[in-house]
Amino acid sequence: MPDRIQKVLATAGVGSRRHIESLIQAGRIRVNGNVAKPGDKIDVTDRVRIDKRGIRLSSAITRKTSVLAYYKPEGEICTEKDPEGRRTVFASLPKSRQGRWVSIGRLDINSCGLLLFTNDGALANNLMHPRNQVEREYAVRVSGRARREQLETLLKGVQLDDGAARFTSIVDAGGKGRNHWYRVVIMEGRNREVRRLWASQGLTANRLIRIRYGSYSLPRSKRPGQFWNLTQQEINALIQDVS
Repeated sequence: MPDRIQKVLATAGVGSRRHIESLIQAGRIRVNGNVAKPGDKIDVTDRVRIDKRGIRLSSAITRKTSVLAYYKPEGEICTEKDPEGRRTVFASLPKSRQGRWVSIGRLDINSCGLLLFTNDGALANNLMHPRNQVEREYAVRVSGRARREQLETLLKGVQLDDGAARFTSIVDAGGKGRNHWYRVVIMEGRNREVRRLWASQGLTANRLIRIRYGSYSLPRSKRPGQFWNLTQQEINALIQDVS
C-alpha cells in the first residue's frame, strides 16, 4: 500500500524524516526517474534513488525493528562525523545488521547517560517529535540549592531564547556541600534545554545524566561506554509510547 515518501524511506533506514525532507528539498531523491516532492506516496514497487544510489524499499516491509541502548560517557558528541576529530557516539556502536542506526535524540558533549538508537527511522521520529510528549528524565547536580519559588517557576514555565519551556516534574534527590541533586522530567529535547532552564534561575547544572527516555530506564548495572540491545518487550513499550 502506498505511503508518504518520508515515512517509507525512514522505515527503510535511510534516516530521520527531517533528513529525508532535506534531501527532497535539495532535489536529491528521484522516484521512477522523476524528482520527488514532499508528500509524494510510494510503495515497494517504485524505483527510488538518492543521488546515484538505489534504495531497497522491500526493507521497509521486512525489516525487524531493533533498538540499541548506549550509556554515553562525557566527552563524546552525538553526530556521525566531527570535523574537529572529536570522538562520536557512533564510533562505539556495533554495526547494524539491518539498515543504519538512527539516534533517538541527543545529549551534549558534557552530558552522559542513556542514548537510544534504532534502525526504524519512523520510530525515531515519533519518539523525538514534541507532539508525542515523550518523557525524558534526568538526574541533575546543581551548584547550590534551589529555593521553593525557583522550583515553582521551573514547573510553571519560563521563556527561553527559543520559546517557552518547563519541567513537568522536579524531585529533590538530596546532596551535601555546595552541590544538590534533582531528578527532573521534560517532554522535549531542545539543545541544552535542561541546563538552560536551571540557568534561567541563576543556577548552574554541573552534572547531567539522562536516566530514562519514554518507558525505558537506564539500568543501574550499566556503566559509561556500554551498549546493549533492548528486548522485544522493551521495544514494544517504546512503540506504545507513541501509539
